[in-house]
Amino acid sequence: MGSTSNSYNEAVDRLNKLLSTQSPNLYSVAAKKIQEITDELQQQVAVEDVTQKLDEVVVDPVVQKLKNGFCHFKKEVYLKDTDLFSKLSKGQSPKFMVFACSDSRVCPSHVLKFNLGEAFVVRNIANMVAPYEKNEYPGTSAAVEYAVLHLKVEHIIVMGHSCCGGIKALMSMPDDGTTQTAFIENWIKIGKEARSKVNKLHGNLPFDQQCSACEKEAVNVSLTNLLTFPFVRDAVLKGILALHGGYYNFVDGTFKRWSFTYSITEEELLE
Repeated sequence: MGSTSNSYNEAVDRLNKLLSTQSPNLYSVAAKKIQEITDELQQQVAVEDVTQKLDEVVVDPVVQKLKNGFCHFKKEVYLKDTDLFSKLSKGQSPKFMVFACSDSRVCPSHVLKFNLGEAFVVRNIANMVAPYEKNEYPGTSAAVEYAVLHLKVEHIIVMGHSCCGGIKALMSMPDDGTTQTAFIENWIKIGKEARSKVNKLHGNLPFDQQCSACEKEAVNVSLTNLLTFPFVRDAVLKGILALHGGYYNFVDGTFKRWSFTYSITEEELLE
């Protein structure tokens, strides 16, 4: 950009020297025109300087990651299956509803290979489902209501997982009910029955093993809570909705599934 400015200044100087040898009237007219051209060129140079500076700014790596991620999705998924997205633009009709943990390591769409439009997913701390209470926990309750009554899902899966921080926090909560956070303990206490059962049956085990047992038992508590919703209970009794428990262990790469109606079936290892 510096060379452009220098060339422009040199050209103006040469033109001024040439005009100085001409008549005063010609010089006056030409000088006015030169000033107009100078103003236009200066504006152009200013715009080019700003553009160059913007080009030189280092791109935020976070923004670049988001951009690269979307570009990859659009190229490798969206543009390769336009029929699917045309269908999805008209509505959704998933067969599955999945409750999973917010943990970044356990995305159910990756673990269970759900395609777009196949699963209605709710993620929260420790994959909890609160019981049916009109004035409590409207977020999860609204999702259950919408999935069962409007989307007509046929399966609800509550998927627990290994090394769950929410369950560890549940197992570590003081017995006197004191809290250290504004929201977390109030949420995970939904699984307090699982904690009580684990303490009773496995209280002699090391703490990490107690947590592993609670990760599964908390799934059963959430499944039980689902049956407190009248429309869920009716759909299960009519045989148009099935409840499933799941446990993904990303340490050893296994997934266990069990059915849940009014009793629990044996765990089934999916391989």
